[in-house]
Amino acid sequence: MRSTTHALVVAIAVLAISAAPSAAQTTNPLHGTIDELAAAINDQVVSWRRDIHANPELGMQEFRTAALVAEHLESLGIDVQTGVGGTGVVGVLEGGRPGPVVALRADMDGLPVTELADVPFASKVTAQWQGREVGVMHACGHDNHVAILMGVASVLAEMRDDLPGTVKFLFQPAEEGPGGAEPMIADGAMENPKVDAVFGLHVFPFPVGMVSYTVGGALASADEFRVVVRGQQTHGASPWAGVDPIVTAAQIITSLQTVVSRSVDITQSAAIVTVGQIEGGNRSNIIPDTVLMVGTIRSLSDETRDLVHERVRTIVESVAAANGAEAEMTLGLGYPVTVNDPDLTRQMVPSLRRVAGDGLVEGTPRTGAEDFSYFAQQAPGLFISLGVGADDPSLVHPNHSPYFYADERALPIGVRALASLAVDYLTGRPISED
Repeated sequence: MRSTTHALVVAIAVLAISAAPSAAQTTNPLHGTIDELAAAINDQVVSWRRDIHANPELGMQEFRTAALVAEHLESLGIDVQTGVGGTGVVGVLEGGRPGPVVALRADMDGLPVTELADVPFASKVTAQWQGREVGVMHACGHDNHVAILMGVASVLAEMRDDLPGTVKFLFQPAEEGPGGAEPMIADGAMENPKVDAVFGLHVFPFPVGMVSYTVGGALASADEFRVVVRGQQTHGASPWAGVDPIVTAAQIITSLQTVVSRSVDITQSAAIVTVGQIEGGNRSNIIPDTVLMVGTIRSLSDETRDLVHERVRTIVESVAAANGAEAEMTLGLGYPVTVNDPDLTRQMVPSLRRVAGDGLVEGTPRTGAEDFSYFAQQAPGLFISLGVGADDPSLVHPNHSPYFYADERALPIGVRALASLAVDYLTGRPISED
């Protein structure tokens, strides 16, 4: 993704890094205020981002980050609830008069990755992960998300008297797993007051100045399947005396390649079936009893998701039966498809164009997954991508890399984008595309 996207858009995207909107573009009188306040708070946003980056925390352990967020929101006179869904924080900012309710979401957790990026605020933090000590890093950029939303809170708090409605700030734990959106929702994060629309963003290593959106399915569902193929153990020199689960597993894996290539209408929705783990046997001359296979299923629509689940199960069980073996498949449902509400997305595109200018692109769906999807099931949602890739190609690395680097010139763009989405939605005045 990095090499293709970077080459295509770097020439135009960098031009939009600090482009101010022209008077002709601006129809909401609050836009100028957003831009002025975002510029004024930028040094503090950078400072927050570096502090959070140097002190990452794993999912459901974001105690320091949550405390930092809560203290800041309280200092702005925002009503704050902590411990939501574990370590989540919800802030409620009431505007000067009645109106809709909009939610803005940022995820707070880091990853069990030892940082190798050469920055002065690199993480030196370690933690226990799956029974061993590991490095912890914001290798997916969530430190940027938190700092941006803290900056947005500052901007909107200054504008509260001019806002018709309410803004809810959702600082979420454990996006990387076990998944913090669902417990936050269960704790009422999208209720009291009930959210009418929800917005979020994610940083990616494409050029600074680029903002990307997708209409409809934007990020894939992510499900895990486990298959135990049971045969009959025998000597490797007399395979006819048993049932070979290794050969059966091999045939299953080969047949699974037809699920996407022959059963999914790829002109409508993409899908992926990957077997990422296989275990079986312990000697060259023993055909074992069982083989374990573990894989992932990704899809970009609920219909495709159901179809792929059905086809995988049918192939697993039928191929095993054809070989005289048995196969037991279990399916673990992960995050659902992240769907950008088409009407909301088209409505808010002018707001994004005001901020990003020619750096705004309609992107293609990605096969990564996000539990923002759960929030978008509760209210119409829009999840956008923010470019943080540096001009120097040697600094451009994918999310989850120990070398992941975020160019901080993107931070004010993120603040302006989320603040503009909130204000334009509440006032019902996104700018015109004309």
